[in-house]
Amino acid sequence: MPTAQQLLTRLDKIGFALRDTGTALALLGLGSVGNEIERLDKYSDLDFFAIVRPGTKDRYIDNLDWLAAPCPPSYVFRNTVDGYKVLFEDGIFCEFAVFEPHELRHIPFAHGRLVWKDVSFDETLLNPQPVQQRVNAIEGTMEWHLGEALTNLYVGLGRVHRGEVLTGTRSIQSYAVDHILALTKSIETARVQNEDQFNMERRYETRYPQIAHYLPTFMQGYEHNVESALAILDFLTQRFDVPPAMHSAIQELCARH
Repeated sequence: MPTAQQLLTRLDKIGFALRDTGTALALLGLGSVGNEIERLDKYSDLDFFAIVRPGTKDRYIDNLDWLAAPCPPSYVFRNTVDGYKVLFEDGIFCEFAVFEPHELRHIPFAHGRLVWKDVSFDETLLNPQPVQQRVNAIEGTMEWHLGEALTNLYVGLGRVHRGEVLTGTRSIQSYAVDHILALTKSIETARVQNEDQFNMERRYETRYPQIAHYLPTFMQGYEHNVESALAILDFLTQRFDVPPAMHSAIQELCARH
């Protein structure tokens, strides 16, 4: 696992790579690499915004050469229209979004740490404003649910190892399981057509008995997050094309139990 200093160094190098593109404006660190560096540890990930010149956003979304400059990615998952979750070959994990300056007034975010900025960038744009949550147009595909489930496991295990067992439990045994429920229709045909359109969990056991059989292994309780994560990973691996890099990374975290 990377050290806290390696995480900060990686973020600095991403800032240098953005600078070298010639059309980036700023790199904003968030969470434990933002204004809460005291929380940073080997289980942390890099959360950041890359802010780029008007009209250039697609270049940074469609071509991740700037992100790969410090270290090649081994797993790339586009989880929103604005960004990705990425695992680098050296084990550093990041979640980021790319925005043009005018977009910052319309997205929810917390105060962060300015890692790098171009001299022309207006820092007052980094004062968060109360806005409604943006709609994620990428949500709902099979690939999106699979990617979310896998990254829920990865992030959740890191939090469990850090001692944040409550949030880790929710990430593994609730959020990841929610995405399995969303994938259900691609795995099993409903036995009866009595779905509650507002709550898929209703009558799930009678509608999808084969997958319901696995639910106790997915949710083994507060003290059994590693066991639950392994069961979920095995289930997904047997039914979907799980990227080897994420499979290995999740197994490695489980082995640290």
